[in-house]
Formats: sequence, C-alpha cells, structure tokens
Amino acid sequence: MASRSYGVLCQRAGVVKMMCRGMSSAAQPQPQVDFLKGEPHKKHPGVTNLKTLRLPEELQTAAQSIIKRAEVPRLTDRTRSLTNFLWSRKRAIEDMTLRKKAVGLEKELWEKAMEKRGDIDEEALEDRIRKKVLSELRRTTYHWTSLKYDEELVVVYMAARLAGGYAAVKRALNEIVKRDPSFAPQSLLDFGSGLGTVVWASHSCWASSLKEMVCVDSSGPMNILAERLLKGDNDSAQPHIKEVYFRQFLPVTPKVQFDLVVAAFTLSELPIGQDREEAVFTLWRKTGSYLVLVENGTKEGHQILMEARDTLLKKQEKIVHDSRPASVFAPCPHEQMCPKLARELNVPCNFLQPYQPLPLPKHNSQQIEKFSFLILTRTGSVEAKTEGLDWGRLIAPVLRRSRHVHCRMCCPDGQLQHIVVTARKHSRDVYRCARSSDWGDQLPIIQKVEEDVQSDSE
Repeated sequence: MASRSYGVLCQRAGVVKMMCRGMSSAAQPQPQVDFLKGEPHKKHPGVTNLKTLRLPEELQTAAQSIIKRAEVPRLTDRTRSLTNFLWSRKRAIEDMTLRKKAVGLEKELWEKAMEKRGDIDEEALEDRIRKKVLSELRRTTYHWTSLKYDEELVVVYMAARLAGGYAAVKRALNEIVKRDPSFAPQSLLDFGSGLGTVVWASHSCWASSLKEMVCVDSSGPMNILAERLLKGDNDSAQPHIKEVYFRQFLPVTPKVQFDLVVAAFTLSELPIGQDREEAVFTLWRKTGSYLVLVENGTKEGHQILMEARDTLLKKQEKIVHDSRPASVFAPCPHEQMCPKLARELNVPCNFLQPYQPLPLPKHNSQQIEKFSFLILTRTGSVEAKTEGLDWGRLIAPVLRRSRHVHCRMCCPDGQLQHIVVTARKHSRDVYRCARSSDWGDQLPIIQKVEEDVQSDSE
C-alpha cells in the first residue's frame, strides 16, 4: 500500500514538473523578429541580386540588325580592345598634383648631384635635371585621352558595352525596386545617356509610371544610334519606348527636377575633379527623389563615386532650390567614410552581375559585369531595419560551411566585419537567410557577438 502511494506521488510529481517546464518555456520564449514579412528565406527583404540578365528582345534584335548593316571591319578585335581600354581607364592627373610630383623629382635629383664632389656646372646640371624630370613624368604619368565617337566607333562601343552596361544599371535600379516598392517615377533624366541603356532598364522597372525620359549626351552619333535602337533599326517605325527626348546639353533651368536621375559610366569621362564635382551638384539639384551613379568596379570607379558621395554629404551647395538633404540609400549601410578607403591595401567596393552578351563571334554564353554604384535620396533612406536587427551589406562571396556561414560585411557602424553566422547564435531564420544570400545582398544580423566576429584581414 505504501509502495503504491509512493508511485502515485512520483507520477503526480512528474506531471507537475512537466507542467512547470511548459509554463517556464511559455513565459520566456526565444526572441524572434519578423523581418521576413511572409517571404521565404531565399527571397528575404535584403536580397537584391538578380539572376543572369538578358537584353530586352526588341533591343537585342535592333542591335544585331545595326551591327550586321554596319559591316565594321575587325569588329571582334576592336570590341575587345575598346573593352580593355575602358576598363583600365584612370582619372586624369590634376595640374597641381603634376607640379608637386615634378618639384619632388627635381629636389631629389639636385640632392643626389650635390652629394658628388668636384666642380659643378650648375647651368648644364639644371638643364640636365629638367630634361630628366620631363622624361620621368612622361614615363610614369597616366595620359588621359577623351573618346570622340564617330558612326563606326559607336557601333564598336555598342558591341562592347550594350549588354554589360544594361546589366549594371538594371542591378543598381533593382535596389530601389526591392526596397522602395511604392516609388513610381514619372520623369527620368539620364546624364551621359550613350546608347540609352538607362531608358531600357528604367522602362523594364517602371513602364507603367514613366511619362518623360530625357537623355543627355554630347555625342551626336551616340544619340542617333540610341534613337535607332528605340525604333528597332527602322526609321519609319514608332519607338518601342515613347516619350524619350534626346539632348546634347542639360536643361537650362535649375528649378526643373526629375523623379529619377541617373549617370552611368559618365563621371569617369570628365577629366578634372572640379568638373566632376560641379556635375554632381548639378545632377543633385535636378533630383526629386533618387540619384543613381554607376561606374566600373575598379579602384578608379569606386573612388570617383566616393568623391561624389563626399561632395553631396559634406560640401555646401552654391545654389539650393530644394533644401532636403542627401542621404545614402545604397550600397553603404552608413554615411561614414568608406572603410575600404581607410585600408592600406585599397580594394574597391564592387559587385557582380551575370548577363548574356550580344550573340557575336567569340562572345561567351555568359559574362560577368563588375561594377560599383551609389544611390542617394532626398526622401530619406527607406528604413531597412527591424527591431533587434541591423542590415549590413555583403561585400564578398558567402562561404557556406557545415552548420555555419562566413560573411564578410560592411556594417551599419561603418566597420568591415567577418561574421560567422550560426543558427544557435543568430537564430534559425537569420542563419537560413545567410545561406541563401550572396555578394551584394543585405543581411539581417544580430548585434555583434564577440566570439563570432573576426578581423576582416584574416
């Protein structure tokens, strides 16, 4: 009897213990943040990468027709040569920088000459040093040259850059499409419009709302070719995209603004820093909502964009018609100095977009466009934060390992971090998002855990 009573008591105690555990678990649940907003992990709000892009069918057909009719000699070789030239292009050396370099060289040569004993013919030495300085400057100084496009060269440029330029712009614009779905621009200004790829990319994003698109390019042959592309290489046909206007100069009145302003691979065509700064201010005055800048994903391209960023965030405009300040929308998750520029080993902040090139001889079935971009907004950056989470930007390929993911990120605190994401430390949802993300996406991360954060230099 006593044994039976003892068994009943133990059974009751076990039930009570289980109930207590359940109550404890219910009272202290694991913190969960609903940042997915009903989306699957592979399509979480930070995913802005696009799959392999193809040119719109009408654009590709028109380009192929123009190339066939133009019969440009050695088109493949000239395409490759122009691509390499544009990729390796640097900023022109400023006069002040060149003078400082010349003075430094001259001082160094004079000091070496003075160390030698014996009589010195100073006049002859001065002439010899001057010639040596000029020779050294010619050898080591980058010689910037402007490109003057004629009817033949614009076709070569189209074969070389149409598909890649379209891919870079479309990927940059997708940042706005994904993070600000309510944005419906009615007007577009494309500065340095070239072949009109910005018009085609913008139309693919906001065809229903765009009512006016102004393309500005100083090259007459480039504007003519862009119009031919819109008409499918048929002068008597209606343009595929209507309400597109071509100009060789920016609209005069500074009070006219456009909802969306884009300058793709254009600032690098301005040789002088002062010219680039004035152009950035002019474009910003004409920006109603978003200013999008795209350049090559090289050190030069990245630095040009960072100069533009500093111009609009730190310098005072001479003319102000819209007092709303500039704020960084993408790709930077902060407005501090770019942490990559602060490093001794200067590596550009760039991104990749796969695309299908024009079907020309010796063109691979798929190519990769490496580019840098900057988006600034007047309306204040769209909040990409949720309670308990910060959204950093992945700046390198994600390394997926067993039960953990290595992520190199530019974080909202302005630092580069190597973060090892695990389900135990960062929650199952964040971990699954990390495995589904890649270079260029934003990733929701829990505030840094000391043991998970390693130096980016490792």
